[in-house]
Amino acid sequence: MVDTQAVGLRSRWAPIAAYSLVGAATQLVWLNFAGVTTVAAGRYDVSETAIGWLAQVFPLLYVVLAIPAGLLLDRWFRASLLTGAFLTAAGALIRLGDTYPWLLAGQILASIAQPLVLNAVTGITGRYLTVKHRPTGIATGTASIFAGMMIAFVLSSIFASSNQIPTVLIISAVFSVAAAVALLAALRRSPVAVPVASRPDRNALHLAWSDPLIRRLCVLALFPFGVFVALTTFTQALLEPAGVPAGTASTVLLVTVIAGVLGSAAIPILVARRHAQSALLVLSLTATSLACAALALTPSTLTAFIAITTIGLLLLPALPVVLELVERRTGQAESTAAGLIWLSGNLGGLVAATAVGLLVDHPTAAFTFLAAIALIAVPGARALRHSTT
Repeated sequence: MVDTQAVGLRSRWAPIAAYSLVGAATQLVWLNFAGVTTVAAGRYDVSETAIGWLAQVFPLLYVVLAIPAGLLLDRWFRASLLTGAFLTAAGALIRLGDTYPWLLAGQILASIAQPLVLNAVTGITGRYLTVKHRPTGIATGTASIFAGMMIAFVLSSIFASSNQIPTVLIISAVFSVAAAVALLAALRRSPVAVPVASRPDRNALHLAWSDPLIRRLCVLALFPFGVFVALTTFTQALLEPAGVPAGTASTVLLVTVIAGVLGSAAIPILVARRHAQSALLVLSLTATSLACAALALTPSTLTAFIAITTIGLLLLPALPVVLELVERRTGQAESTAAGLIWLSGNLGGLVAATAVGLLVDHPTAAFTFLAAIALIAVPGARALRHSTT
């Protein structure tokens, strides 16, 4: 737990800005090949499935490493976060070898780093921002994650040919190295908040999991993460039978992420001020369910733009809202608790994406399944109103 109530303390935004760059870098490295899967398979003479593993290794390793990463951050926050930043940069640099083995090695290294970075969003705000600024800091940090996705999609659309892939790798490496160096410089100054207990060890996991609210949030996180990961993975394939071109589907995803960045930067701040976390989660899950139902019943380009963009605008801000609750409740175990949320979300994403993959040739059934997932979570979100005040 941290104390920033002393008179005269001021928030330091430079570490938050630098952390946001590193957070964006993790997503950029993760999704470099999402929009050029077929082209990359041809360039490196491997299957599309092999290229898919360059992205899939991230959520798989996150499920394994989320809790250990959280424990490391709660005990050695600065060293662990910087390790994550520079491992991300190292992974991006290794990929410049421009062969599939080098790409896979770089992706594995960066995927090991990702939990050390993303789990730290609550910890860095708790250490460098005063209490009143922490919701804004968490919103900024999580918005940067979606911004990194957006940058990856934009680069894929601009540099879409086989001979341009090395350019994307160079841009990503430069960005990742610059972000890591910026974070190193920003963290040289001491935090404004000193942890009350700086070495929680394994007790951090007990402290986090013993809180009933954290357990409820972990269960709840399975559902929105699952819907979003499944949609981003299979949107193009699910919309193709309705006559939506692949290029249009990519544009829909880009617009969705842009809406998510804007929503994540603004909505959680308003929600925190009004203590409306439960209401926002109910609204986002209900809207997501209705949007998926619309895609199941009347799939078209117009429906896709309206429905999926609505999901991005309302569902993605749920992440910073949940993480703000985590930071407020867990104190010294904040990074471990954040790790539990990320673990649960990535697990939900893997399960939902696998299920939708089995239904990919039946879009109506797939979208109906996603609508049901979101709807099932609504009662749990409504129940949070008794625990978030």
